[in-house]
Amino acid sequence: MKQEIYERRVTPLERFFSWSPYSTVTVVARIKGDISEQMLTEAVKKAQLRHTNLRVRIKEDEERNLWFTSEGVKEIPILVVTRESDDHWMTVQDEESKKPFEFDERPAIRFILVHSPDVSEMIILCHHIICDGLSLAYLARDLMAYLGDPEEDVEILPDPAPIDLDNLPKDVSLNPVAKFFVNRINKRWRKERIHFDKEDYRNLSEAYWMKARHQIISIELSESQTTSLVKRCKEEGVTVNSALTTAFVGAPQNVQGRSKELSSTAIAGNLRDRLLRPAGEEMGYFAGAVTLDYSYDERKGFWDNARRLNRKAQPLYTNKNLFKEGVVWCHLEPGYLEAMNFKKLGGLVPTHLPRYEKLSAFSERDDVVSSILKREKMESLDKIFMGTAVTNLTRMGFPREYGDLKLDRLIFIPGGAFPLSNVNLVLGAVTCSGRLSLIVEYDEGVINTDTMTKIRDKAMGFLLDGLPQHL
Repeated sequence: MKQEIYERRVTPLERFFSWSPYSTVTVVARIKGDISEQMLTEAVKKAQLRHTNLRVRIKEDEERNLWFTSEGVKEIPILVVTRESDDHWMTVQDEESKKPFEFDERPAIRFILVHSPDVSEMIILCHHIICDGLSLAYLARDLMAYLGDPEEDVEILPDPAPIDLDNLPKDVSLNPVAKFFVNRINKRWRKERIHFDKEDYRNLSEAYWMKARHQIISIELSESQTTSLVKRCKEEGVTVNSALTTAFVGAPQNVQGRSKELSSTAIAGNLRDRLLRPAGEEMGYFAGAVTLDYSYDERKGFWDNARRLNRKAQPLYTNKNLFKEGVVWCHLEPGYLEAMNFKKLGGLVPTHLPRYEKLSAFSERDDVVSSILKREKMESLDKIFMGTAVTNLTRMGFPREYGDLKLDRLIFIPGGAFPLSNVNLVLGAVTCSGRLSLIVEYDEGVINTDTMTKIRDKAMGFLLDGLPQHL
């Protein structure tokens, strides 16, 4: 049965991520049992039937608006590499995340199977413009179901209703003062407007990865450690998320010293059920964040600090706070949002690349984009404006067994809306199959691996001190 062509305009919120070389989200599923390339290919085809965003590419109309369309979409890339070690997937993920996406030809996602006959890692690399972390967790579960039972029927999900002005909660709106400034920004941008395309993106991506030195540290808790930590959090009256945040905010302050930047903290929140048309398990960008300043008090114990952060963070999870940035983005000219990456990164483009003159000139131009970035202290790639950013997908209650296959654990690398060099560390967390997995992501040009290893050890010491088992 031939499917109807699907088309919709890319929203301003989604356009914030377009042409971004670093806004890649990764979920890794460690699978026990043997998987072939053919099995994965067939599973991906089924997943494409289920999820609209796996069937779309991006096209541009005559007015330079971007559209998702299912017409003329090429296949999703699937790569299989032979597994060489338990941490081989980290090398593969690092290499593959630096490759630009072909937005105008195929869905902005690729799959890599790091394969051995007994255990494999299935890496899902996806651009933020069509997903968030939960999207990929649900997708990993769907793929496991199709791998475990190739005859399973596909339940096709509705087309996702994105975050836009028509889908915001009723209590979310732009106040008159903010609307005045947004209108002024839009007016200036219409006079100064410049368009970017895939060649600009490819040049920007190459330049970014010549400079950026993204690194990850993977922390895998056993099932007993995870159970003990959850139990301890309940006894201490804090959420696991608050405990993780406290540990990875407190540890840098202990190791690197106190600073205003290190106390600045962002904690991601799930917006799916807060929308007028809830997103359910559909693929798309449905994430927000709350921000707070938090300094770890060395005079008090870890759990006292965790309770203090918990008390400070919990009241912030309101629609007003979680949609604070999103509602502004919904009102801004999409091209302005797109231009922010080119303003920050354009100066990195080397002279031998074809778009050097255009992108370097734009990066140096004094305009509304540069003035806003300076006002927010976000204009420099070499300046940290946030200490810790935490995204915890929480506990995924997925089955452990799928036919002859077992889902051993999920691992989550959040990616981001800003260059990693602007954030001291990014923490990605997910609990699946009873096991908590943590990823610490950082830019080695900003913080060296020896220092980050000390931070990891200090944070895990906070979390696991007094528990039955240690890492």
